[in-house]
Amino acid sequence: MKRLLLSFFIVFTLIFNIPKASLANTGILTDCDKSPAFTKRFNASVKKLETRLAKYETGTPPALALEDQIAQTKTRFTRYSESSLLCGVDGLPHLITDGEWSHASEFVFPGLIFLYTTGWIGWSGRKYLQTVALTKNPTEKEIIIDVPLALNIMFSGYLWPFMAWGEFASGNFVIEN
Repeated sequence: MKRLLLSFFIVFTLIFNIPKASLANTGILTDCDKSPAFTKRFNASVKKLETRLAKYETGTPPALALEDQIAQTKTRFTRYSESSLLCGVDGLPHLITDGEWSHASEFVFPGLIFLYTTGWIGWSGRKYLQTVALTKNPTEKEIIIDVPLALNIMFSGYLWPFMAWGEFASGNFVIEN
């Protein structure tokens, strides 16, 4: 009886919880250069900075800083409008992660860079712990970090995928029970 109930529960769960195929509905998203909300946001950002700029005399350090910020804002909005990013009704660029290669630059490449960076941090930390475990007082080196050693390990850890593969191939990657 328990098996029958369990099998019924599993079948019921699978029928009603199967993920449905869905595609990203980009109907509400438009190219940023054609989006009125994006243009409105750009104009409001520049106007706000120009209003602040009017309070200062030309050539003063705050005025120069605001002029630089206005130039950076214009450059940022220009890059968004010239890219293939799509903007929503809020005027902000949105990332599309639907698996199409046309949107790979929005998510896949930054995602790979993120994974590489986190792997580098993890590999460096692992290597540091393995190295200080061989010293006479490893607990102290875990609490009070030996900065020169940590930096040396960190700067040599940028090749972590190759070092990880080498340890995996040699059988030193995982410790046996």
